[in-house]
Amino acid sequence: MAGQAQTGTGKTAAFLLATLQYLLTHEKPAKAQPRALIMSPTRELAIQIYNDALSLNQFTDLKVGLVYGGVDYKQQRDMVAEGVDILIGTPGRLIDYQKQGVLKLKYIEVMVLDEADRMFDLGFIKDIRFLLRRMPKAENRLNMLFSATLSWRVTELAYEHMNNPDIIRINPEQVTADKVTQCLYHVSKEEKVSLLIGLLRQIDPKRTIVFVNTKRSAEMIWGYLESNGYHSAILSGDVPQSKRQTLFKDFSEGRLPILVATDLAARGLHIPDVSHIINFDLPQNAEDYVHRIGRTARAGAAGDAVSFACEEYVFSLPEIEDFIGHKIPIEAVNDDCLAELQPPVRLKKAPKKFHKNKGRGAKQGAGNAGRRRHR
Repeated sequence: MAGQAQTGTGKTAAFLLATLQYLLTHEKPAKAQPRALIMSPTRELAIQIYNDALSLNQFTDLKVGLVYGGVDYKQQRDMVAEGVDILIGTPGRLIDYQKQGVLKLKYIEVMVLDEADRMFDLGFIKDIRFLLRRMPKAENRLNMLFSATLSWRVTELAYEHMNNPDIIRINPEQVTADKVTQCLYHVSKEEKVSLLIGLLRQIDPKRTIVFVNTKRSAEMIWGYLESNGYHSAILSGDVPQSKRQTLFKDFSEGRLPILVATDLAARGLHIPDVSHIINFDLPQNAEDYVHRIGRTARAGAAGDAVSFACEEYVFSLPEIEDFIGHKIPIEAVNDDCLAELQPPVRLKKAPKKFHKNKGRGAKQGAGNAGRRRHR
């Protein structure tokens, strides 16, 4: 089955419950190898699926495991070797253990791909095919593929590696959640930060995500937010995994009011009570717009999605409006919206490590390093 539904409507619960039901009603093999494999494109989403699985699985004797890159290599490897029934993970770490012979895929009875279209965007499609080809034939397993947007590339993957799947679409004509209030500001690139601070002063940004297209923009916005009285943090792909998890926890529990994020945070993640989504940069992909604003108004709640259309990214607007099926209401930019700004705080970067054997003047550099140590 390939399933499409709006963000925040419970796709994770759907495939987890179906997986648990299938495993509980089919005889367990003697081998201590995974019977179900659930793949996600990002570490954060894998962790979220794992936590949901623990909640739903607490009254069964099925074992659930989690593997992802960046942390706990040996600990995760030992867990897989000891045996689990349901394994949740990201493709890279799964392939690593498979090539080592720790993970055997020939006993897989259930296969789930979550946020399948994101697998293409992140370049995972070859890895996915590698894993699928080492599982039993499609007709001998339960296959489920889920996403808020089912592109033709995803359906091609479904028909290539699944057993003539049914495609189920819930409200396909309305790809955005109906309780998201959307608006758009046409603003120059130079005035975007001023507009952002001005809008934050008019609302209660108790839990707000500001989406940008580049890490450089994220660092610039963070500096202005901090200098103008708004505590925030940056979430991008190069943030260490342990720090990412701390940021998500602080944001979810209300200790961090504003998260400045790239599209790493746009897919699948459920953070309760996100009140505002601000697209500081319009996404260059229409599907990313749907996923970004889907971080608010989840599970029946309401939320606001504000987008800035500057001269650099306004060219994405027609494609976005065509994809969502309606025009985004436009709000006027007036003097009340624009705030006077304090100079930005500079982001402290880690100092570069000194390599005494590299580059010109290595001996001189080594001597200087020695003198610095004695000081």
